[in-house]
Order: sequence, then C-alpha cells, then structure tokens
Amino acid sequence: MRSLKELYRIGYGPSSSHTMGPAHAAEELLRRAPRLDSARVILYGSLAKTGRGHQTDAAILDVLGAERTEVVFDTESTGLPHENTLDLIAYCGGEEIYRMRAMSVGGGAIRIEGEPVKDAGDVYPERSFLEISRLCTRSRMRLSDYVFEREGDEIKEHLSAVWHAMSAAVERGISAVGVLPGGLNVERKARSLYGGGYTGEREADREKRLVSAYAYAVAEENAGGGIVVTAPTCGACGVLPAALRYCSELVGAGEERIIRALAVGGLFGNIVKTNASISGAECGCQAEIGTATSMAAGAIAELYGMPIDRIEYAAETAMEHQLGLTCDPVAGLVQIPCIERNAVAAMRAMDSVMLMRFLTGTRKISFDLVTATMYETGRDLSSHYRETAEGGLAKLYK
Repeated sequence: MRSLKELYRIGYGPSSSHTMGPAHAAEELLRRAPRLDSARVILYGSLAKTGRGHQTDAAILDVLGAERTEVVFDTESTGLPHENTLDLIAYCGGEEIYRMRAMSVGGGAIRIEGEPVKDAGDVYPERSFLEISRLCTRSRMRLSDYVFEREGDEIKEHLSAVWHAMSAAVERGISAVGVLPGGLNVERKARSLYGGGYTGEREADREKRLVSAYAYAVAEENAGGGIVVTAPTCGACGVLPAALRYCSELVGAGEERIIRALAVGGLFGNIVKTNASISGAECGCQAEIGTATSMAAGAIAELYGMPIDRIEYAAETAMEHQLGLTCDPVAGLVQIPCIERNAVAAMRAMDSVMLMRFLTGTRKISFDLVTATMYETGRDLSSHYRETAEGGLAKLYK
C-alpha cells in the first residue's frame, strides 16, 4: 500500500476525481511535452457526463491555459479502461507531438494507460486488515504506531498539516453565508446549524446539530471550490473532520491524539483504496461516503483508545450499512445529495462506535470482507448510479 500522503491530499474542491485528478493529468502532459503551444483534452465517461458541474474543464484550462486548450466532452464512447478516462494531446505548430490516455482513479490520483503503477510510494508490505492486525497483535502495537513505523515520523508532520487544513475548512464553513455556485441556488446552511441552539436543547440533539454543522461546513467549502482534504475524496471530505472534531472537543484531545486518530482513519481508507475503490464513478457513493464513514469510525475508536478488534468492528459496521449507496449528483454538482450525505455519514460513524462498545464479541463480518463486498456491489451497480447524473435524484429532480 502507498503512503497516507497520497490518500490525504490538500487542495481545491469540488471533486478529487473530477478536478484534482484531471488537473494532475494536465500537469503531467506539460512535463512530458514542454514544447506544446496548444492542447486538446477529450473527456469520457463520468468526466464527460458530469464534468461541467464538477468544473473539470475549468481545472484543466487553469493548468494548460484557456487560450490554447480545447476541452471536448465525449458522452458517447464506450469500452473505456476506467469510468474517469481522458485523452490529452499536445501540439506544436499544428502538429501532434505527444498523446497520452489517463484515468482519474479517485482521491486525486491518476494512472497512465500502458504504464505500470509506480512503486515509489509503496510503504506498506501488508495489504489487508487481517495481515495488519495479526502483525500488531504479535508485536503488541497500536494501529497508529504501525503507521508511524511504516511511514516514519515525517508522516506526523503531514497529518498535522491535514488536521489544520480540515479545521480551517470547518471554521470558514461555519462562518460563511450565501448561495453556492452552479445554478441550483443551494444556500449554505452550516452557519445556521452551528448557531441554531435553543433553550432547553437536549444534549443528544446538540451533538447531532454540531456534528452536522461541521460536516456541512466542510462539504459546503468543497462545493464552493474551497481548500479541503480528500478523506478519502473531496465529495466525502466532511465526514471525518466533522466526527473527529466533535469527539476531540468532547474528550479534550490534544493534537497528538488527533494525529494518531487520523493515522488509523487513513489506514482504513488505504485498505479500501488498495483492494477496492474510493471512486464514485467506479463503485458509487458507497466507495466515497462509505469509506469516509469507516475512516471516521476507526479514527474515533482510536481517539478513545479502543483495542484493535473494537476499532475494526467500528470501521466494518460503518461500511456495511452504506453498501449499495448510489452516486447521483443533481446537475452533476457536488451539492445535492452530497452535502447532506456528509452530515448523515458523520453521525453514522459515531453510531458505529457506540454499537461497537456493546457488541464487539458478536462480530461475524471482517473489514476485509465488507471491503470486498463493497467493490463487488459497486461493479454491479448500473452506470446510471455511478456519478454519471443519469439516474436517481439526478434524473428525477426537476
């Protein structure tokens, strides 16, 4: 498995697969064809069908230059190597000098067709949670210490930057007002949620309101093109920071404990990314929100100092009850149902940790099994429910 630095990426929203990934592909074209004086980029699959709403063309033009680049939306081609495929063609003096096909595979990462995946970032020889848990149990080592041992202490600095970026997104989001761009006239709601307490409010209601406010804050920042952290994607970026912020405030956790929690949450995200998918275009929203819910549940369980079996149970439960979740963004925007879904998932992560406290000894399903199930389920989903905006709410909403 690769470094958590490649899972937790700090960048502009609204979509890691539709903006960050294509932008990285455009940057790669510039590196490979520095003499280009014009370019043509052809978007296929989900990139073509929801690219305008996700601002894919804007991200590419920002890198290559709007005055010299043509972006084509090809919604008809089939037989693609990945649902997020794009061709990038460089020209000099009107002659084609370089061509490459890239795939945006989720979380801002790309693969180039015909080229092996680089191994430079592979720092974890273990690929499954079973392998990791057995190693940690034999060595009497916490999951977070396992991450630090494999990555080195420099990962702590990265996770600190990640937490500060997440926290900044929350602060900006709970202060912002106005309508999000894109044409749906969706108003920001985080500020009203955050300040919406009332006399006699029950503690349980206050918890749900604040967790939701934090999730809305980050998801709205993402929808507005603000700086967020992929956790594991932009579309699901509000789940982990919302749940972790609330729980860390609740127990008065300092940054060291939060960094450990982020390490464990990232480990679950990495396992899904390695053995299944975190791409909504490939496996539906269960791959994004489902993984984010597992990451948040695992992170909270680590924050509370739970043993490995309980941490796994929390993360597994969080994913199991997101199976089959479709990706159907209205108008191709990361707004409806995406923003609200981040809040619901953050609360579900906390509920999974609560259940784990009482039911650990009864567990039958492993995290590895639920990850494999999610991948198989996602591949069986109709393409209409895999970030194409051709089914579900995206189709029926008028």
